[in-house]
Amino acid sequence: MYSAPSVHYINAREKNAAPELGLHLKNILSSCSSGSLPPVILCIGTDRVTGDSLGPLVGTFLQAYDIRHPPVYGTLQLPVHALNLKSALNQVKKKHPHNLIIAVDASFGSKKHLGYITLGKGSLQPGAGVQKKLTSVGDIFITGIVSPQAQASQLALQNTRLSAVMSLSCCIAQGISYACDAVVSDRTPVPELLQQCL
Repeated sequence: MYSAPSVHYINAREKNAAPELGLHLKNILSSCSSGSLPPVILCIGTDRVTGDSLGPLVGTFLQAYDIRHPPVYGTLQLPVHALNLKSALNQVKKKHPHNLIIAVDASFGSKKHLGYITLGKGSLQPGAGVQKKLTSVGDIFITGIVSPQAQASQLALQNTRLSAVMSLSCCIAQGISYACDAVVSDRTPVPELLQQCL
């Protein structure tokens, strides 16, 4: 049986970051009981705030892959955020009642972990970094640490560099696609869109 640390920290600036994320995620998925059902990828955030756009960017990049699985919710065109999270969850549960949910969101962290990706079993709490109380989501979580924790959290998100968020988003999308596509067909396509932004 796969025995993982509670949280994996992966430096997105390292060359092997995406395969490392994919390998850890694949192992976690294999250890969870969901049969042959693909996980649902729930990407949380809004394109109206740079630092909080990580989730919708990941969802958009995942849709660039030429695969039907896994189902993706939350893109730049149709973001999942504080105002529609509850209805999005209801939709996911209705359409995919037995699938695992991988929740993806931006997060704050220590300065030494800026630019890192976290991965682990369990749910995440969207909006916690900006003092919003939203429903916990996910069976597995992935976050991109876009900013150090600060008192003015919302301002910090607004001042996050887009290039940093793009790099994290691309890495996360590649890692998810590696893990989930490997589960479906053992191939790892890398769309030109993602090659260009890494």
